[in-house]
Amino acid sequence: MAGHTENEITIAAPFDLVWEMTNDVENWPRLFSEYASAEILERDGDRVTFRLTMHPDAEGRVWSWVSERTADRAARTVEAHRVETGPFQYMNIHWSYDETPEGVRMRWVQDFAMKPDAPVDDAGMTDLINRNSRTQLALIRDRIEQAAGEHRTAAVLAD
Repeated sequence: MAGHTENEITIAAPFDLVWEMTNDVENWPRLFSEYASAEILERDGDRVTFRLTMHPDAEGRVWSWVSERTADRAARTVEAHRVETGPFQYMNIHWSYDETPEGVRMRWVQDFAMKPDAPVDDAGMTDLINRNSRTQLALIRDRIEQAAGEHRTAAVLAD
């Protein structure tokens, strides 16, 4: 049995700002609370390969891996997967962005399977990802909405 999660949030901000902030991998440590660093290893058009390093966990372990993502702004989607899979047999993530009257609905769908010797099984990782995704999505929403408010304020002051 493989793991599957679906999480989403609506961000009250313009699509362009949501897209730019969530696809600026170098700045993910300022957007997500879990990442200590994001290092770009290679860029080729809309495809980026990068290393993410998390803050130390409760036991002091630092988790790091290489991922690749390809953004398709016209389709308003991003396809990503882990290159260095670590405890996962595979990890694929699909991001989608839909404009609604309330703002931009950003959705993450993650499909994965854990290796037999991983510290958690598929069900355990599903629970971890769902809990963490809700936390990170709310934080991302708040940070983008704050940036949108700052952009509106700057536009008013410029007039």
